[in-house]
Amino acid sequence: MIPVARPDIGPDEIAAVTEVLESGMLAGGRRVAELEERFAAFIGTRHAIAVSNGTVALMCLYQGLGIGPGDEVITVGHTFNATVSAIMSSGATPVFVDIERDTYDIDAGLIEAAITSRTRAICPVHLFGLPADMTAIADIAGRHGLAVVEDACQAHGAEFDGRRVGSFGHGAFSLYGTKNMTTGEGGLITTDDDRLADWIRLYRNQGMRERYRHEILGYNYRLTDIAAAIGLCQLDKLGRNTARRQAIAARYDAAFADLPLRTPVIPAGRTHVFHQYTVAVEADRDGIIADLGAAGVSTGIYYPIPVHRQPYVLERGIHADLPVTDEVAAHTLSLPMFPGLGDRDQDTVIAAVRAAVERRAATTLR
Repeated sequence: MIPVARPDIGPDEIAAVTEVLESGMLAGGRRVAELEERFAAFIGTRHAIAVSNGTVALMCLYQGLGIGPGDEVITVGHTFNATVSAIMSSGATPVFVDIERDTYDIDAGLIEAAITSRTRAICPVHLFGLPADMTAIADIAGRHGLAVVEDACQAHGAEFDGRRVGSFGHGAFSLYGTKNMTTGEGGLITTDDDRLADWIRLYRNQGMRERYRHEILGYNYRLTDIAAAIGLCQLDKLGRNTARRQAIAARYDAAFADLPLRTPVIPAGRTHVFHQYTVAVEADRDGIIADLGAAGVSTGIYYPIPVHRQPYVLERGIHADLPVTDEVAAHTLSLPMFPGLGDRDQDTVIAAVRAAVERRAATTLR
């Protein structure tokens, strides 16, 4: 079975982890500091702070920005749950707006109407590796005095007008096992705000700047040196792996150009890093998925139940009418996308997709 995703882990990562294990300094060593320094330089921010996962990265940002009960954060329902659970962990309320039908990113034209006197931040999600419209979002945020928290958990290295995501506001990146850059589990926060960076470094380390003196209420949200060693290797090959993902996407685009499905749209000025390659089919998605599975091709639905329809959100009395989100959730599927996907396996995927879509389209017409 050809998987949807597979991490690119090789001899470099194994050697780096072995070196850390042999050093005896498994946590609190130089690897974390080196990863932070290099990732900040990569994104183009003054600070990068390593934490235990991407969800925690978002949670730390809301806590550090002082966002809490009574506040609102504007975001989307077409995203992984952590985008919203992180907002709610602070006591704030998510306010949902719809997405663009072609990019699956937040529809910036709908944001201003959702702003109230309680709005404190906008959280755009650079979904599947495609940046949201950061010019429009930054302009709205600036005019209304709002923070911008970029959920860049799927968008390592993606660019908007030549500037990397995570540098427009305060960025949160995931280093989960299937992400474009992984440490197994982990996260990174990027910001130019010196005060915020200092606070988060305390918060992730039990509130300590010096041992056993706790300046603030904090927790253990640290990243280990073992994980950071893997992350440094991953950062070294991120550019190469991104180029490979883009080449795979280009082959898919060409192969599916004549089929009744919508391939990823990339507006001018945006660089897509293809965490996922997601298509929208016109009919019988379940049948297409079944046919692909029978042909040995794995698929994923990201995400079958939008967050605004999740039970824990609804039970809190939070409701939103998001017709485009609901439509996208019912019609999209993601195909195998990872740097190690060879041309032969991709040809298998392409042939299986063509056969499934053509078969199911013909069945629907009858």
